[in-house]
Amino acid sequence: MRPTTKEIIARIGETDQLFLDGNTPELALERADLRLQLVTISQVHQEQVHFLQEAIVLLEQGRVEFEEIPLELYINLSLHLAKAYMIYFELTKENRYALITQQILKPMTNYEHADIYFFLAYASASKKEPAMTRHWLNKYSKSSNFDLELVDQHPAFEEYRQQEWFIQTLRRQMH
Repeated sequence: MRPTTKEIIARIGETDQLFLDGNTPELALERADLRLQLVTISQVHQEQVHFLQEAIVLLEQGRVEFEEIPLELYINLSLHLAKAYMIYFELTKENRYALITQQILKPMTNYEHADIYFFLAYASASKKEPAMTRHWLNKYSKSSNFDLELVDQHPAFEEYRQQEWFIQTLRRQMH
């Protein structure tokens, strides 16, 4: 069950109080995630942009503020940051947000994390880069966490659904 707006706002207040006692990467991630939840609930463009901006600042800060941070947590902060920028892209249709997503995640491809490949494919598709979309979807399709339904239904890949390489990529995963 999804938390209500009231519950999310109450938790934001609690986590903001915890922040006053000291920040941690985990707290930065939670504080940003709460704001991203508000973005998806809100129907008001200005509110969405406001909460996105707050989430982005918290995630950027969480990625650079700490000297020691577990790799999985750093990847999680980076993926949330990519998600925030892609939501920004969806709201504005400005390619620069997809480009920022690529700039955040490309240096992290050596970790061979499925979600990194997915977001790079999503950003490439959003920027109308078919070769890079194919490249990243191919890498994503070979990962153990490949989500066939997500790729098949995601609107970013709509214009590729009839292309042979896309069909073959999905077909390989069905078997």
